[in-house]
Amino acid sequence: MNIIFFSGRNGGGRSRYLNLAHPLCLGVIAAMVLGTLGTAFAIGMQLGQRTDGLGGRDTDHFRRMIAEQQAEIAQLKARVQLRADAFAARLGAIDAQIIRIDALGKRLTSLANVDRREFNFDDEPALAQGSAPASGRITDIATALTALEHRVDLRDAQLAALENAMNERKIDAALRPAGSPVADAVITSHFGERVDPVTGEDGHFHKGLDLAGAKGEAVDAVAAGIVTQAGVHAGYGNLVEINHGNGYVTRYAHNERILVKIGQSVVRGQEIALLGSTGRSTGPHVHFEVLHNGKPVDPISFVKASTGIRQVASR
Repeated sequence: MNIIFFSGRNGGGRSRYLNLAHPLCLGVIAAMVLGTLGTAFAIGMQLGQRTDGLGGRDTDHFRRMIAEQQAEIAQLKARVQLRADAFAARLGAIDAQIIRIDALGKRLTSLANVDRREFNFDDEPALAQGSAPASGRITDIATALTALEHRVDLRDAQLAALENAMNERKIDAALRPAGSPVADAVITSHFGERVDPVTGEDGHFHKGLDLAGAKGEAVDAVAAGIVTQAGVHAGYGNLVEINHGNGYVTRYAHNERILVKIGQSVVRGQEIALLGSTGRSTGPHVHFEVLHNGKPVDPISFVKASTGIRQVASR
């Protein structure tokens, strides 16, 4: 195979021939091809080595990052578990306190003498016998916390209702007449039929209880209430009347002096008058009446628990 070369312009130059089959030409061509292949191989090796170096460094970097993240996650997990254990222990302590509150609620219910069905402190605790969730898992603690919150809300409502009931009973007890208006009194005349001490006539109905004492001695209210009368009343002399609510009214008659005014609020044991002998009276004493729903009732049932009360024959 020959390659023809022309020199000069417009084909006027001389022509030359190159015989590719000549051994010298083949050697030169082979040398050029081998040189090109060698250069390409060397460049490829260098690029490969550089690429391998970069990939190795990146892989090591990523492995270090993953290891660091795994260590951080393990630390976080350990801290979370410690907090979960602490929460579980705290829940157990709170539940134990609620069990003690339940016991107190039962005693208060019994002391207040209210229907235990309305104040049930016998339901199961939120956690078994006050113990924390055995697994210590967050989901278990959250469930126990929800149950405990419900239990606390229920107990709060029950204790508030029980407190109201007890306060109402205290108020009722404070308003209900009890005791004697005169300390160390002597009963000189009872409630019911008797001989009139002024006229001496039989068949006179005595609406109260006469309690004799020293002139000027303190006369006390037997219950809390509002003064509805404080002044002279026919037959009663200087009269104090107190309305206690719930249909109860008490009267204190024949006083030497009145110490309260109409509309004034008084409490049990408060001094309201000084003992005397005004009105239809034969001696220093207090005529004590108790009315319930407008009708006189025997005061002896209200004063019988008082100490120092003595009885003498009716006059």
